[in-house]
Amino acid sequence: MRLVFAGTPAVALPALHAIATSRHELVAVVTRPDAPAGRGRHLVRSHVAAWADERGIEVLTPAKPREPEFQDRLRALAPDIVPVVAYGALVPRAALDIPRLGWINLHFSLLPAWRGAAPVQHAVLHGDEFTGASVFQLEEGLDTGPVFGTLTERIRPTDTSGDLLDRLAEAGAGLLVSVVDAIEDGTVKAVPQPDEGVSLAPKITVEDAQVRWGEPAFAVDRRIRATTPAPGAWTTFQQERVKLGPVTPVSDGPRLQPGDLLVEKKRVLVGTATTPVALGEVRAEGKRAMAAPDWARGVRVSDGERFE
Repeated sequence: MRLVFAGTPAVALPALHAIATSRHELVAVVTRPDAPAGRGRHLVRSHVAAWADERGIEVLTPAKPREPEFQDRLRALAPDIVPVVAYGALVPRAALDIPRLGWINLHFSLLPAWRGAAPVQHAVLHGDEFTGASVFQLEEGLDTGPVFGTLTERIRPTDTSGDLLDRLAEAGAGLLVSVVDAIEDGTVKAVPQPDEGVSLAPKITVEDAQVRWGEPAFAVDRRIRATTPAPGAWTTFQQERVKLGPVTPVSDGPRLQPGDLLVEKKRVLVGTATTPVALGEVRAEGKRAMAAPDWARGVRVSDGERFE
């Protein structure tokens, strides 16, 4: 079949590579327009666009998929299916109807759980034991279409969102290709999502990533892992923001008030609503990340100092 792939960030690349090396013909990619990045705010190609550029594959970068010029070009390409992974824009009905068999989306949750922009982060944040990936028929609703296939992945106790997303992206690539194959062969049928079990996963903001030291240790741990690597967990020390890597809840530490710091020889503890957590890496504003004991020695944490 003729395929046009839609996706934007690096997490889409395993699926894009799998599609490109499948039995199907990849004729173009659709991705978000070049965007400013870095300190110089220079325009940068998306990961998907850069991948396609290197291989001489046509790249479509509409500001919005409703643009007539984009839809005309998509119609001229005559794809049978448009596989989608983290494209990042709502697709209107007029564009959805162009491919003969529609658009199919690889979503990193077990639908109908965690519909939305940040399913992996919310699964980690809420302490889910399992998550997975789903391939479904894209509709105008938010991740509401019928599902062709799923896979399941256990969330490990130390998983960050980045760790989990990397595994799901690799496993999901195979799932996506198998669904495309099965659609062509006529051996799969999409099943409507159940009405029960719906949960939403809106984008995680920088404000969401601020550590709440008044939460229990398990919740502090989850929030930090859920927001690693992006947008990055943070707190404030001496009125300046510091970013935190994953922490370790401890059961052998002294009782500390939420946010209170205790510097020991080989670890730095922070109080929560329950037991303390041991800090991992700490990165002060404009500085490199370092192990917590090194950070504490560098800033000379005094008795009674705390994270806000």
